[in-house]
Amino acid sequence: ITSGKGGVGKTFVSANLAAALTRRGLRVLVLDADLGLANLDVVLNLHPKITLHDVFTGKSSLDEAVIAAPGGFSVVLAGSGMVEYSRLTPEVRNQFLSVIQTLAPRFDVILLDTGAGISDVVLFSVSLASEVLIVATPEPTSLTDAYAAIKVLAMQQQRQHIRLVVNQAARPGDGRAITGQLQQVLERFVTTHSGRPLRLIHMGDIPADNAVREAVMRRQLLLLQVPGCPAALAISQLAGKIEETLLTRAA
Repeated sequence: ITSGKGGVGKTFVSANLAAALTRRGLRVLVLDADLGLANLDVVLNLHPKITLHDVFTGKSSLDEAVIAAPGGFSVVLAGSGMVEYSRLTPEVRNQFLSVIQTLAPRFDVILLDTGAGISDVVLFSVSLASEVLIVATPEPTSLTDAYAAIKVLAMQQQRQHIRLVVNQAARPGDGRAITGQLQQVLERFVTTHSGRPLRLIHMGDIPADNAVREAVMRRQLLLLQVPGCPAALAISQLAGKIEETLLTRAA
């Protein structure tokens, strides 16, 4: 789960999507892949004693870093303000890969909540994922940065498709229209290695909803606090589409 621009609700989507997938009976882990500017702990109101930094430096085991989150899923949290993780060194790369390979067999779904933008740390995190979900808002700056991120992923990682969810949508249908517009630009200017244009798949809209702000300010999961509000229902629908994707891949 990634974005071109910060502040679009990526970590909010990751945490609540994990809760929605857990409700569907899946074993879910969210891994905070924003290694230097982590904030998943803030969204979930967790105060971790052990983070990925402790695992990477050998102070703690990976099992100790996997903790329970509200909503019934598991999380591995990263440290904030860790300047040593702002660049992808071979050591960080190998350690991060080892963590993913160790955890993957234990869960049905691992959500990687990446940093924003196209840094080498973000792109490496995304390269480990079987599916990519871009979170964007209808704002022009968000869409411009989303296009830039999609373009880089298409060129560098040979992605044939990328999924898009539009957060803070003002009106029903906004996200589908935005997806169509981005698709037209991609078809004009971006060609994948196969020679075919990358396909952007609209996964749904999360409507602008005052309940979201209240839940974020309280550091609570929207799906636990106001499960019937429009944004929570939209995230539940998104979880259903994600599960369908997983089942299709498994088949």
